Amino acid sequence: MLTRKQLDLLKFIDKRTAQSGISPSFDEMKEALNLKSKSGIHRLIMALEERGFIRRLPHRARALEVIKKVRQNSPDTNKFKQNITHLVSAIDKEATEGVREIPLLGRIAAGEPIEAMSDVANHIGIPNSMASHGNHFALEVKGESMVEAGINHGDIVVIKEQNQANNGDIVVALIRDHEATLKRLHKKGPLIELEAANHYFGTQVYEASEVTIQGKLIGLLRTY
Repeated sequence: MLTRKQLDLLKFIDKRTAQSGISPSFDEMKEALNLKSKSGIHRLIMALEERGFIRRLPHRARALEVIKKVRQNSPDTNKFKQNITHLVSAIDKEATEGVREIPLLGRIAAGEPIEAMSDVANHIGIPNSMASHGNHFALEVKGESMVEAGINHGDIVVIKEQNQANNGDIVVALIRDHEATLKRLHKKGPLIELEAANHYFGTQVYEASEVTIQGKLIGLLRTY
């Protein structure tokens, strides 16, 4: 499954190449996706290339070829929707009044940061006992950097929306306004450390000004 920005870039490259016969420049892609730097475009291109959607043609400038397009109803999408349906239907019907719906905002990386998803993909029901006062949202976990905290790839994490957290809290951290990750927070003076719960993954260190806390982990949903 592609993130929204990855999908937007893939469509833009495909459309511009069909119109002009050459792929767009980094500046054109940056402007089309309203990104601040070319490094963001570079990361998106690498992600598309790794997933087999585009390839770079050797010895040619501005040579990107779209080799696979996104299907609207992919097996992964259908499986994900089925999992969400199972989560909702698993709640006891007699306890309907004790259930609240929260938005499912897409995927969150438990590994290297990926683009933040802000569009509501669906809604899921969670017990009122899981959520305190305030706004909440859910995200599907991508990656295995938090497995030693009991958070596995494919789990649904429930997040309380807040912009402050304590050292040791597991948080959704937005990095440089366009990448999000799920990590354990440690504040050290002017720096923010985002610590994985997997000894194979390193700790990510950023200037405090580069990191925005979007919420704190309060619960987890899992299907088998």
